[in-house]
Amino acid sequence: MPSTVVQSGTYTLELDTGFQVDAFVLDDSLKGVLDNTDYVLDGTTQFADITQYATNISYKRGRQKIDDQFGSGTMQFVMRDETGILGPYDTSSPYYDPANNKPGLAPMRQVRLKRGTQSLFTGIVATYDYNFEMAGPNLVTVYCADEFYRIAQTNLDAQSVSAETSGERIGTILALPEVDFSGTTNINIGTVDLGHSSHYNIPVGTNTLQYLNQINQAEQGRIFVANNGTVTFQPRIGNTLSSPGITFKDDGTAAAYDQLRVAFDGDGVINRSYIQGLNGNNATDSDATSIATYYIQNMSITNSLLHEQAEIDELAAYLLRPDPQPKYTDISTSFALLTNAERTAAAAADIGDTISITKMIPGLGSDLASELSIEGIEGSIDFATGHRITYYTSVTTIVYNLILDDPVYGQLDGSNVLG
Repeated sequence: MPSTVVQSGTYTLELDTGFQVDAFVLDDSLKGVLDNTDYVLDGTTQFADITQYATNISYKRGRQKIDDQFGSGTMQFVMRDETGILGPYDTSSPYYDPANNKPGLAPMRQVRLKRGTQSLFTGIVATYDYNFEMAGPNLVTVYCADEFYRIAQTNLDAQSVSAETSGERIGTILALPEVDFSGTTNINIGTVDLGHSSHYNIPVGTNTLQYLNQINQAEQGRIFVANNGTVTFQPRIGNTLSSPGITFKDDGTAAAYDQLRVAFDGDGVINRSYIQGLNGNNATDSDATSIATYYIQNMSITNSLLHEQAEIDELAAYLLRPDPQPKYTDISTSFALLTNAERTAAAAADIGDTISITKMIPGLGSDLASELSIEGIEGSIDFATGHRITYYTSVTTIVYNLILDDPVYGQLDGSNVLG
């Protein structure tokens, strides 16, 4: 059953066993008792609630910086096994499948973590690591990954590609029989057209996840697995409508935080960019003023799936970031610092969502406020001490819904847009 984490909320950790764990079993001393409400005819779920055994959980999804690729999200948790029923050898365990004579808690089965009804991580089990102690309870460490883990295990057959946008190509790839992805998706159509001549045909043996990241490299959007397990593709990062899901402040008037990092470095400067499509079309863009001030700092993409010259030119210009700007890079908080409503909002915030951060800086004369996009999330849950969460953020251009007759938001311009 769900467990309460101190000053954080109610959490549920579930594992798919591959069989109906609450089904009535004839002649079984536990599951075969008549009028037992825990084990019913035919059963209702394959998921076993193993929250009661967990001592700590950590999870990580997304990326830390906007120039990083998206990889597989991961989750790890530790369980105390007082009686051995979580091990693979106990045939009397309620998690053992007697019909098929195999453990129910096994690799490559689905796992899901929730706070209340809000998903925090959905994926599959990669490894069970059993540590049998001579004195004290056995410990089971479970390593999990999201759907990108399974996708990364597949390679593509040779493909002659057709004219498609970035999102359409992702849909095509996931539907191929050698990938056979059957999960849920939320794929935006994308903003760029991908090449479809012989130069862009896919060689046999191409890793599927690497190719999906190559598509996103052309789009410069986000491709990730959402907290509910949905493979998600978002279009090129541009303007973001002002609608922060949670607001953090250090003055007591909004969600509190206890760590905030600001980066102001030269590594974020790109003042020369080179893009080359697989057909040889290429473009170079640069900012002479930035080069004179900060030296040449180049970004080069030589295997772009773009083929139209105008889109190659546009990407070269898009990548330029001529001046270093101080920016919030990540923010952390403990759920113990938040109200219950703020905890709910913090748990719901996902990659691509907007959050607002305000910091009081003595001597500035005003607070430093910024709305940022979430690029990555890390969480740690200790059932004895609580839940901590970190958001990795990127700067975004905020626009606002047009409000008729409003003196500020009633002007149709680059900052006020039709919703």
